[in-house]
Amino acid sequence: MFYVYIIYSSKLKKKYIGFSEDIKNRIIEHQTGKSIYTKRSRDWELVYYEAFINKSDAQIEEQFLKSGKGQDRIKYLLKNYFLYRGEVA
Repeated sequence: MFYVYIIYSSKLKKKYIGFSEDIKNRIIEHQTGKSIYTKRSRDWELVYYEAFINKSDAQIEEQFLKSGKGQDRIKYLLKNYFLYRGEVA
């Protein structure tokens, strides 16, 4: 399986969109500072993921979520998560 995921740092008020074959290990890497892009904070929380059978489909979805329309979709999908936290997506 291939995974596209979104993690969120309350400390930085930032989200990170990624892709991995091993989502459990990848989240641990983010939380322990082993990822270059997310090492500034250790409070990363998995807030969303999708599973794909095909690697290309997962990579296409990752790129879409990083686009303008993809960001709009994230705001829609996680609206209640961010409202609950009192934060903006």
